Amino acid sequence: MSTGSEPLAGFAVGVTAARRHEELAALLERRGARVVHAPAIRLIPLSDDAELLEATRACIERPLDHAVVTTGVGFRAWLEAADGWGLREALIGRLAETDLVARGPKARGAIRSAGLRERWSPESEGCAEVVERLLEKDLRGARVAVQLYGEQQPELTGPLRAAGAEVIEIPVYRWARTDDSTPLRRLVGQAVAGTVDAITFTSAPTVAATLAVAAEDALEGPLLEAMRTHVVAACVGPVTARALTGRGVPTVQPERVRIGALVRALVSDLPELRARRLLVRGFSLELRGHAVVLDGRLRPIAPAPMAILRALARRPGHVVSRAELCGVLPSRLVVGGTPWSRDARPQADEHAVEMAVARLRRGLGSAGIVETVVKRGYRLACDPPDG
Repeated sequence: MSTGSEPLAGFAVGVTAARRHEELAALLERRGARVVHAPAIRLIPLSDDAELLEATRACIERPLDHAVVTTGVGFRAWLEAADGWGLREALIGRLAETDLVARGPKARGAIRSAGLRERWSPESEGCAEVVERLLEKDLRGARVAVQLYGEQQPELTGPLRAAGAEVIEIPVYRWARTDDSTPLRRLVGQAVAGTVDAITFTSAPTVAATLAVAAEDALEGPLLEAMRTHVVAACVGPVTARALTGRGVPTVQPERVRIGALVRALVSDLPELRARRLLVRGFSLELRGHAVVLDGRLRPIAPAPMAILRALARRPGHVVSRAELCGVLPSRLVVGGTPWSRDARPQADEHAVEMAVARLRRGLGSAGIVETVVKRGYRLACDPPDG
């Protein structure tokens, strides 16, 4: 039996990323998480992108006053596309004469690897600081190229246009919904059912695609409610989180917009948000997503027994009736291989509770942690808290 020393052991984490999902999954698994991969979006190749070609020619034909590079991978993709059209050297020559702004260190690294040098980079790595810096200048009639990253960015381009600039948007890569939405639909259902503990989002389009899939299955409201209550929404930065925070969903965000920092933030916050710690009959008992840590030993628990344990842990030491425990079991159970609804078979519910309690005791490895109170129900074997 494994130990519970890994900080995310016993938790299930959904990964919606398309790009770098393997890196994110590996970082989470290294810390003990069970990863549910459900890509929400895919990248569309740009080799035949007429809009990008037109924007590139517009940058080359006349001098630029400013150029904003928002992502390293996007800037490299732009140069690669320009190289395919025979325009790379002309583009680099134009950018070398320009006030070049790098949004963050990865953008800065891509600029320097191309033999260029940025004039400025914001400490916050945020678009707001970029806009603030550019608006300090007289932008009337200025030509500003803005490399986009997967979608329109009115919060960046809008203020520049309002200040009188001619803004050339560089659509270096585009997002589209993934071809097969089955894994994402499954993840949405798991979130609503409470069998995943967190979902990670690494771009605003992943949030939009996830909510769109949920809406198609009439689950957008339940998904948002799940993320307000029992599923942690972990977003790589404020731009990614905006659609969720605007709907009242609290989010976990790292201080820096990095995948590694996102994982560290989840390691710090997920156990605090989702774990419950109790002392039961001399045992240290910590409830995690789909497992418990009992005196330092990780013990996986199936969904129905875990639902029983969570209900008992909400009122430690108090008796919880069988009838009340019926209400926390999954809404559809299987008896004799046939699914049935709780409402359709009310007499079978107490038997289902008894089976779930028996499985819980086997999973815990100790019958004494969950006590049977004859004719009343079950309780965790600990003293009720004062009051």
